[in-house]
Amino acid sequence: MSRLLQSYAGGHWFTATDAGTALLNAVDSSEVARISSTGLDIAGMVDYARTVGGPALATLTFHERAAALKALGLALMSGKDEFYELSVKTGATKRDSAIDIDGGIGTVLSYASKAKRELPNDTIILDGDVERLGKQGTFLGQHIYTSRRGVAVQINAFNFPVWGFLEKLAPAFLAGVPSIVKPASQTAYLTELVFRRIIESGLLPEGSVQLLAGSAQDLLDHLGGQDSVAFTGSAATAALLRAHPSVLNEGVHFTAEADSLNASILGADAAPGTPEFDLYVKQLVTEMTAKAGQKCTAIRRALVPVDRVDDVISAVSERLSRVVVGNPEMEGVTMGALASTDQRDEVLESVRKLCKSADIVYGSLDISSEAGAFMSPVLLRAKDSRAPEVHEVEAFGPVSTVIGYSGTAEAIELAALGKGSLVASVVTKDSALARDIVLGIAPYHGRILVLNSDDAKESTGHGSPLPVLVHGGPGRAGGGEELGGIRGVLHHMQRTAVQATPEILTAVGNRWYPGTARTVTDVHPFRKNLAELRIGDTIVGGPRKVTRADIQHFAEFTGDTFYAHTDPEAAAANPLFGGIVAHGYLVVSLAAGLFVDPAPGPVLANFGVDNLRFLTPVKADDSLTVTLTAKSITPRTSANYGEVRWDAVVTNQNDEVAASYDVLTLVAKPESE
Repeated sequence: MSRLLQSYAGGHWFTATDAGTALLNAVDSSEVARISSTGLDIAGMVDYARTVGGPALATLTFHERAAALKALGLALMSGKDEFYELSVKTGATKRDSAIDIDGGIGTVLSYASKAKRELPNDTIILDGDVERLGKQGTFLGQHIYTSRRGVAVQINAFNFPVWGFLEKLAPAFLAGVPSIVKPASQTAYLTELVFRRIIESGLLPEGSVQLLAGSAQDLLDHLGGQDSVAFTGSAATAALLRAHPSVLNEGVHFTAEADSLNASILGADAAPGTPEFDLYVKQLVTEMTAKAGQKCTAIRRALVPVDRVDDVISAVSERLSRVVVGNPEMEGVTMGALASTDQRDEVLESVRKLCKSADIVYGSLDISSEAGAFMSPVLLRAKDSRAPEVHEVEAFGPVSTVIGYSGTAEAIELAALGKGSLVASVVTKDSALARDIVLGIAPYHGRILVLNSDDAKESTGHGSPLPVLVHGGPGRAGGGEELGGIRGVLHHMQRTAVQATPEILTAVGNRWYPGTARTVTDVHPFRKNLAELRIGDTIVGGPRKVTRADIQHFAEFTGDTFYAHTDPEAAAANPLFGGIVAHGYLVVSLAAGLFVDPAPGPVLANFGVDNLRFLTPVKADDSLTVTLTAKSITPRTSANYGEVRWDAVVTNQNDEVAASYDVLTLVAKPESE
């Protein structure tokens, strides 16, 4: 008897109390492992996540969580060879394994990088600008994101045993929410191996990740309004989970990535012999055969102009004839097995349903071997472009149907008959056509790829979800939005509107707001290192008179001779200026001269200006004063400096605001750090 897979619960590896169910090798039907969750304390797992994992994550900032994820990604990448070796048993070729294993680890590293760049070194996120709620500025509103105090349950599908759980785990971890990972049983042996290496690394806080190998039992019964479930699988199972009392009555946050009859549309301009036609054919065959077609993003419906149907079928069939199906470990094999013989049989049955309204034009339903889950790629041709089967039946394998369309409007209508999809692609060089199709099908899709000869070399392809883009889709596709960069992190957090005084909002958000007291000290703020500097530290510089000679010199020196700065008559006729005015960038430059401390010190560099606005024109002989206030301070965990954002306000002699903006600087930490 093979090894019984273990769950990781409550800080320990757990072995079920029964023999479990056999999991078979997709290639030769030999037993790989057994699986069971009998005897597992499910309620205890949820409680452990809330009481141990959650508090441990809560002590870490986004940058610290990102650092842990980066270290984990690098550790998994260095040991991925053993994952590849085991992945073969799922029926995966080396290319398939790369999509799953490297794709999953790459997603972890991508999230770590984005969090470091885009999130604060804090435990909360400020959402948008402050809202002024009163005339005097003493009552403000600010939206914030905070981590929910629950657990993120991740129920994954069999086709991506590595990527499937890592792409859900990474954003939840960054959000400060512990995860319970529930893999699909058929390929759980690969998930368990990767998870075991995660635990052995010791890089993640205790309780932040747990593994449930086997039946989920009554897991959803123990969830409430602070918890979330992210499900990947069939629409039928998603519907059952949505109807669970915890989801309906307790407010459990539920998202699903479900069935999807994704379409690829060949543009009318892409005739045989064009690069776009060849790209379309190549992409379709790739999506049919990668992972043996077991991808939720694979192309199920190939929409082509009616007069190109024969050309597409001929070209696709020729490429499919070069596909070699067999044991992934054998030289020359380009498509492996499906995950199991049961899965293969489900696909064959789905093809038989499709045959009610489509003819097989390439491939066969014959099974060459009972031992492994192999089948031929199958290409069908729709008899009726609007037949329900071709838009409703998903054969989750190496299967696609060619469907003819007449005109752009019908192509859009046919794509929409899928009732919501994860992804669609449009292959065209015609920008106007691309716009029409994209805007027509966007309401029904989570992602749209427009492919042509200009972007083909850099394109990641129709079927590749990316961590920086939303993965999900409306309607039948489940309505979820996984990934999407920081959007995926925010999904696990609670957005709250806080109404308070500027002082309170400054304390809550660690960001200075106008109306909060400023601190003007004898020490210039630029002489303070990152540890000495405080939010609210301020310097006031000026006044400095702007002369006509200053304006003329700036125009000549920079070459910016716009009439408002150089032509008195034309400037006077302009209703906004009424005469010669200073360049906006001259105002900003003069302001810098009023607040900069020139000597070497903790301020290492100015790396940008945000939100620059010129509000009141500056005329000759106006006097400028600048007030510079430390607005936010963000230490970098892996550098000897941090980022400081300064609020800059430039006013004239009448206290009218001439310019406002944020100055971004890098400031050194104390030498001891």
